[in-house]
Amino acid sequence: MIQMFHVYKSYTSRHRALSDINLKIDKGEFVFIIGPSGAGKSTLLKLMFGAEQPTRGQIIVNGMDIGRGKGSDIPLLRRRAGFVFQDFKLINHQTVYENVALALEVIGLNKKTIRKKVYQALKHVGLLNRMNAVPLVLSGGEQQRVAIARAIVNDPMILFADEPTGNLDQDITKEIIRLFKIISSWGTAVVIATHNRSLLSYHPTKLIALKKGIVQGVFVSSYKDSDTYIPQ
Repeated sequence: MIQMFHVYKSYTSRHRALSDINLKIDKGEFVFIIGPSGAGKSTLLKLMFGAEQPTRGQIIVNGMDIGRGKGSDIPLLRRRAGFVFQDFKLINHQTVYENVALALEVIGLNKKTIRKKVYQALKHVGLLNRMNAVPLVLSGGEQQRVAIARAIVNDPMILFADEPTGNLDQDITKEIIRLFKIISSWGTAVVIATHNRSLLSYHPTKLIALKKGIVQGVFVSSYKDSDTYIPQ
C-alpha cells in the first residue's frame, strides 16, 4: 500500500525535516504517527499524499512511484486518497451536502452518482439530518464529521488525518476515532498524525514514533507500553 525507502526531506541546507525514513503501511492498517510538535509528522503525511516531493529516496503508493517527480501519478493517487485536517477546511457559505459533493464534482462524476455517494457518506458519519446546514451552525465535532464524509466519499484506499482531534473535546475525540476505526475495517488504510499521547489508548494496528525527523520505532503498543517508546 505505502512503502518508503531511505526518504529524506530538506527545506533548506540547514533544515532537514525528515531523515532516512523507511516504512511500510498495508491495506486496512490503522496507524498513528506520533511525536512532539516539529517532529516532522505533517511533512511525512504530505509526502505520502503526494503534496510534496522528497529531497531523496523512493515512495511507492499502491504501486505508483510518487517519489521521483512523476506528476501524472499524483492526480491518480489523490483520487484514491482522502485527507482530514485539524481545522476542517470546509467552505462556510456552502451546505454540508455541497461541501461533500465538491470532492466528486472536481473529478467530473454525474449528479445522480454524486447524490448517491454523498448520501452514503453522510449516513456513515451520522449527518444526513444536517446535510442542508452550513458549517457555521455546526458544532466542532459535526464539522469534523463533515470533513471525514468529504474524505471518504470517493471510497479511498488510504485516509490521511493531520491532528484531526486537536480542536475537539475528549468525548468527541472518542467518536471521531471510532469512525476512523470503522473506516479502517472496510479495508481503507487510516494514517493519523498526532502529538496527543492519550490517543494511544485506542490500540492502533501500528504506531510510528517520530522525533526530530527520525523514526524512533515502529511497533504495536498499548497506551501503558507507550511511555517506553514515545519521544517527549
